[in-house]
Amino acid sequence: MKHEFVRTNAFAMPLTNPAFPSGPYRFVNREYFIIQYRTDPEALRRIVPEPLELTQPVVNYEFIRMPDSTGFGDYTESGQVIPVSYQGEAGSFVHQMYLNDHPPIAGGRELWGFPKKLAQPKLAVEIDTLVGTLNYGSVRIATGTMGYKHRALDVAVETRKLAAPNFLLKIIPHVDGTARICELVRFHLEDITVKGAWTGPAALDLYSHALAPVAELPVLQVLSAKHVIADLTLGLGSVVHDYLHSPAIARWRGADAGDLVEASAG
Repeated sequence: MKHEFVRTNAFAMPLTNPAFPSGPYRFVNREYFIIQYRTDPEALRRIVPEPLELTQPVVNYEFIRMPDSTGFGDYTESGQVIPVSYQGEAGSFVHQMYLNDHPPIAGGRELWGFPKKLAQPKLAVEIDTLVGTLNYGSVRIATGTMGYKHRALDVAVETRKLAAPNFLLKIIPHVDGTARICELVRFHLEDITVKGAWTGPAALDLYSHALAPVAELPVLQVLSAKHVIADLTLGLGSVVHDYLHSPAIARWRGADAGDLVEASAG
């Protein structure tokens, strides 16, 4: 295998049989169940990285059913997304996500920096109730419920919300275990067609787990819930902040050993 072949064909691992295809990634009948709740603002401050700024002490807990996605197949996802702003632009920071399909785990982490881990989420209608659950192994982590299609929402409003920017913290380690890539990434959902959107009474319970700590952002009050079905394309991202090449890091790297000793002593 020639050097140039490796350079030309390398976009994902393994080189000769990548875990996911190249994009674009189109989703048909993507189904969202999102419960917004008020939480502890101090807990949020420990999680949201600069230069993102918190806008309010709320979290969107999401269950997402994806029955038809290009290259990724049929899978379900669940996790927490936090409303933030970046340089005055409102958006969302994806804090943690759990799903049951390897290609979008690999692709999500490698391409964008999605914080994805393997678990067992489900989203289904049970008689008159929309039910979302998340298990990590055999342990229940989250349960969300909402009255099924009680009231319709404005499709145009929900389309604008889905089109807002999303932010991720992408971390890829070097072979020595240090961070080789540590970036704040922004991406958008594109070509959005909302087929329906509804709301209803809702409830959310989160449970403690050492490796799936969704309960560290506790539910203090459920504020709203919605059920949205849409076709959309997951757009590729752009880097808006590089933590390894920020001005502060550059100053630190430019200091000599004496400066560093003096700074630490001070």
